[in-house]
Amino acid sequence: MIRDERIPSDELRRIDEEIRSNWPTGEAVDFEEAIEYHESLPEHKRFADVLESADKPLLQPRAGVPRLDDQIELLRYLHQEGQADLLPTTIDSYTRDNEYEKAQQGLDKALETGDDTLNGFPAVNHGVDGCRELIDAIDAPIEVRHGTPDARLLAAITFAGGFQSFEGGPISYNIPYTKRHGLEETIEKWQFVDRLAGAYTERGVRINREPFGPLTGTLVPPSIAIAIMIVEGQLAATQGVRSITLGYGQVGNVVQDVAALNALKKLGNEYLPDEVVVTTVFHEWMGGFPPDEARANGVISLGGMTAAIAQPDKVITKSPQEFQGVPTKEANSAGLRTTRQVIDMAIEQKIDIDGIEEEQDLIERETRCLMDTIFEHGDGDVVQGTLKAFDSGALDVPFAPSDSAAGAVLPARDDDGRVRIFEWADLEMDEDIKEIHKARLSQRADTEGRDQSFRMVADDVDAISDGKLIGRPQGDV
Repeated sequence: MIRDERIPSDELRRIDEEIRSNWPTGEAVDFEEAIEYHESLPEHKRFADVLESADKPLLQPRAGVPRLDDQIELLRYLHQEGQADLLPTTIDSYTRDNEYEKAQQGLDKALETGDDTLNGFPAVNHGVDGCRELIDAIDAPIEVRHGTPDARLLAAITFAGGFQSFEGGPISYNIPYTKRHGLEETIEKWQFVDRLAGAYTERGVRINREPFGPLTGTLVPPSIAIAIMIVEGQLAATQGVRSITLGYGQVGNVVQDVAALNALKKLGNEYLPDEVVVTTVFHEWMGGFPPDEARANGVISLGGMTAAIAQPDKVITKSPQEFQGVPTKEANSAGLRTTRQVIDMAIEQKIDIDGIEEEQDLIERETRCLMDTIFEHGDGDVVQGTLKAFDSGALDVPFAPSDSAAGAVLPARDDDGRVRIFEWADLEMDEDIKEIHKARLSQRADTEGRDQSFRMVADDVDAISDGKLIGRPQGDV
């Protein structure tokens, strides 16, 4: 039975040898030599140090193309023209599914034709040397961003290749991403990723770990996202990780988003061990974008304003071309500059908004309910508690494709645009909190002259792409 226990050193070595045999580039991984390479990197390329010492929100886009030269060119452009503080390497879908042969075929075709035949950078196929060539070429810290349920080989190669930040986690890269992998399986595999990061940390190379906060990216109630971030942070800390960035995805109501980011930082420091440095990352809107680029820039600007008020340590930016898919480097750069302009104009202003403290208190109470039920289900063990809570429905994520979550909880916006829970299913929560949500949704129903129903949920999912925050019925004010 899997538990929240540190992987012993001999077991770490055994798994490491086994997973590195899954693809030829794994043979080039040498832990001791990798430590020496990391130690040779200048301070301004050390991800955790740069992030933790920042005095204002750092900006980071998403970006990944198959060819090494093109990835270097893309990241240089985003750093120089987009003024990105931190840079990503987004991994391709075949690698995320551990289909390295298909990734190789795509890479070979890209090298032959010059086309982007993959939707990201196949780091496993480029191997340690390719990763280091990228790290050496870019004058800023770079993070691995992906979506991989089994990220063990990807972590082994990219850590050895010089990357010092690695996104994802066993819940946040399972529930929103896959039906093929059970939650127990992904937790066990990510224990290796975190233990490997911990092993580097113990040798003085602090690998930053960043659970994926937006989850399904669609009207996720803040307390659910925060509870899962805390759990993934705890799992990483058990394995020796000491730099953890907890994520949160914008829901669109400024009061609720600022309150949630405040709660995330407070509860992260409360629940995680003292030796862990907790930072936060704010993801700009992850749902549907308006097709019109001018309106899309409005969505991005709202995210920038929210970040200026809440001041998370990092912001993951969006581009005005989100509606059409992968943005051009110019559009990606424009999204960065739009966000930076809004933050720089607003961050020195004293902006007081009524209701933030009250909303933060509600989010904290909800999160504590979820954390308590996880500990109760597992008799104090966070792994067993998480598995059993998801199995019973006491912990759930809306719109989840994974079979590991019931996906029975349904959110809807209240009359102010804050995300509330319309259908609780078996989600564990105090009755007085449920009554608050019910009353807020009832107020909206009265405003719109309709009953509370699933129609509200469906209308809200499409609202921002249609140019609104709340999915009001046609003709209503």
